Amino acid sequence: MFGETSVKKSTFIRHLRILGVLICVATALAGCKTLEPRQDSEAKSAYLRSGYACCNLHYNRDWISDSNLAQLPFIPAGTPINLNSISGYRAYVEVDGKSMRLGHDFGRAQESTEQWVNKIIALSDPRLKIAKFSPTVQKAIARGQLVKGMTKEQVIMAVGFPQTDHTPRLDAPMWRYWWSSFGPYYVHWSGNVVSKIDGHPETLSHVIYR
Repeated sequence: MFGETSVKKSTFIRHLRILGVLICVATALAGCKTLEPRQDSEAKSAYLRSGYACCNLHYNRDWISDSNLAQLPFIPAGTPINLNSISGYRAYVEVDGKSMRLGHDFGRAQESTEQWVNKIIALSDPRLKIAKFSPTVQKAIARGQLVKGMTKEQVIMAVGFPQTDHTPRLDAPMWRYWWSSFGPYYVHWSGNVVSKIDGHPETLSHVIYR
């Protein structure tokens, strides 16, 4: 009788030990499963900001200035951009996988570098909106040019934000842009629509879509 009870106790203890081992293994496996998502999350948060070029961004080698001179080649609106870091008036980014710098050269008194960068790197892809615009507006944006009747959003997509040192407010009746360092041009507004584009005839021949 006592021997039989002893055997039952021994079997029960053995089963408890096996159960304990299984619980430990299951816990370890659960820990392994939660490790991967954590690594993925950390990898995604390595960038300070990930998004898209808000607009056509003109560049000189690896430098993109807030002057956005229209005579320079440009990165098309909607190009993927990842922000790595901000230091002073510069931001270090990857533009479609290429290392480049954003230079806050002129609007420093009106906005911080971070504020400017947050405008340049849009969280939503502007190409989704561009695809819904009229064919004329789409072609103008693709060429980095303007046409009367464009909205403020469309103008920004085509030629970027105006320098905030000359145009600190987007509700101003006129925005000042630059074809070159010595070639300004002016976008006049009637409400939210371009009413006139003014400037030197040679400059206008470059910036107006025909």
